[in-house]
Amino acid sequence: MSESQKNIESLIGMISDTHGLVRPEAVAALQGVDLILHAGDVGGPEVLETLKGIAPVVAVRGNNDKGEWATQLPDWEVTEVGSIFIYMLHNLNEIDLSPAAAGFQVVVSGHSHKASVEERKGVLYVNPGSAGPRRFKLPVTIARLRVNAGIFAAEIVELIRN
Repeated sequence: MSESQKNIESLIGMISDTHGLVRPEAVAALQGVDLILHAGDVGGPEVLETLKGIAPVVAVRGNNDKGEWATQLPDWEVTEVGSIFIYMLHNLNEIDLSPAAAGFQVVVSGHSHKASVEERKGVLYVNPGSAGPRRFKLPVTIARLRVNAGIFAAEIVELIRN
């Protein structure tokens, strides 16, 4: 990747735990992103096809993703956006490496349905929450990551208020 490519501003959409449901609010909130990261529990190939209509998609398999279509999804994935390296998996409790030591600046996970953005040991951990069927009284959310010249920041986007 050339230096000029590393300095292009990118907007990354992050979504998780759709469980087969792509809400119109999620589609609207993801408009204009350059890439979508799906952190598992997709629910079916039609979810990925819908998201691919918005932007390229990188997805990992969640614990509820079963069947032939799901075998095509990896358990974890690495994505480079500009000069930022992103490690993605479904359940953060299953991470088997030190992201900081491995050179990752961002870790994206799902599973808990609880949206969060937290910096630990120089690594930004993002859980976009759940954009699928409502679970308990948790909000329905996605997240966005803005990357520009090696600087990055994430935000949670609430799709449906409690």
